[in-house]
Amino acid sequence: MEVGRSTRVLVTGASRGIGEVVAGAFARRGCTLGLVARSEDRLREVGAELPGDGHVTLPADVRDRGSIAAAVESFGAIDVAVANAGRADYAPVREMDLDTVEEMTRLNWLGTVYTVKAVLPGMLERRRGHLVLVSSVAALRSFPSGAVYGATKAAQRAFGEALWHELGGTGVSLTLVYPGEVRSSIHEGKDDLPEWRQPSEDAEPEPLAEQIVEAVQADASAVYYPKAVRAVRVAHGISPRLTDRILRRMRGRSAAPRG
Repeated sequence: MEVGRSTRVLVTGASRGIGEVVAGAFARRGCTLGLVARSEDRLREVGAELPGDGHVTLPADVRDRGSIAAAVESFGAIDVAVANAGRADYAPVREMDLDTVEEMTRLNWLGTVYTVKAVLPGMLERRRGHLVLVSSVAALRSFPSGAVYGATKAAQRAFGEALWHELGGTGVSLTLVYPGEVRSSIHEGKDDLPEWRQPSEDAEPEPLAEQIVEAVQADASAVYYPKAVRAVRVAHGISPRLTDRILRRMRGRSAAPRG
């Protein structure tokens, strides 16, 4: 898909982190942004900093199907939708708080479904559009304390892979994005995490955002970032044990102890 001044892009989770940076990458190419998040004040700040004009702040909660549907209707015709809103919390299964489990399921998994269901009918009717689902390396192979997060991201992956096949011949494309531990505000207040859960030095969000825009332009089916994430995907198809070794290397020796 050509991306430019006539392109209208909806981004969920646009108030911070990857979503904010992705919005900036599309705006620099002249696109009009529809910015979705729960914090209206923060959305206005993000919108004011974007190049260009005509950007729309759409305070909405992707966990509420009516809320995201209303935001989509308010923004109008959408060429690109980036389902990015999400939350990362880590805990061993024996220590998991069930309220947190339900919250992450609603936000990471159902929020993606609700967003897609809101934007897809219009895209299919126009026979034009591109969906971007921001998943995670955890969808490819999970890790200690990542049971819930990995499960929600694996659900995104399965949903996206099935939908990719269903969209054949419709004029609508789909890209699944698999970031590793990208440096962003999702890690704020989590300085006490073990080293293996901290983002690596080569995982800044700006190159990821550029790769996402390029994937939309090329109708690419997937983005793996940083490069080590692609190695995880390839290795998992060969040997899950090899995948675990790569994850340990990515995250440090404490990533996946097996006794």
